[in-house]
Amino acid sequence: QVQLVESGGGLVQAGGSLSLSCAASGRTVSIYRMGWFRQAPGKEREFVAAINWSGSVTYYTDSVKGRFTISRDNAKNTVYLQMNSLKAEDTAVYSCAARTYYGGSGASHHEYPYWGQGTQVTVSS
Repeated sequence: QVQLVESGGGLVQAGGSLSLSCAASGRTVSIYRMGWFRQAPGKEREFVAAINWSGSVTYYTDSVKGRFTISRDNAKNTVYLQMNSLKAEDTAVYSCAARTYYGGSGASHHEYPYWGQGTQVTVSS
């Protein structure tokens, strides 16, 4: 199994920046892909970004392209999400997820069996 712990959430002003981290532990050698999802009150959980654990393949939802950047540090078993030009619409609980099997499209929450507890990101306007 894989355990995930997010950190870095908080309150920021619109237009500001915030960086999230997700540290993995346990059977980390089996990780194939890690991603970020978010869920706002009254809304469905949505895909934000993902990155494969080897190679250079990344995935982003259209609403964050050019503003968010996902990166990884395999030696530290950590994935990051750098968020710039934040908007009030970005307010949500952000969760980190991991997949250990080959394949998948990258954007579906159903393909990630391991999840962190989530971290709150609030953007004030």
